[in-house]
Amino acid sequence: MALQLTDANFQTEVLASNQLSVIDFWAEWCGPCRAIGPVIDELSKEYDGKVKVGKLNVDENPQVSMNYGITSIPAILFVKNGQVVDKLVGAQPKANFVKKIEQHM
Repeated sequence: MALQLTDANFQTEVLASNQLSVIDFWAEWCGPCRAIGPVIDELSKEYDGKVKVGKLNVDENPQVSMNYGITSIPAILFVKNGQVVDKLVGAQPKANFVKKIEQHM
């Protein structure tokens, strides 16, 4: 399962980590978000120990969403050493995520 990220743990889990983090900004009511949910969970298993894969519910955690200017979901940020290195918006095929992960690992 993907890591559950919140406003409270984002700093320690993502920004303070030197590992690549893949963060799925999502909401319960968002159809495309639910569609890519299983892909995000698969990636978290496949890259376990190498890449942090997490999900952040934008309704429950408005601060981080606001800090990164998230206006459309699903939005997937790729963060390394505290900096956003890439971004995908909208439902995407798994291959797109893998390509970005491999590029930034």
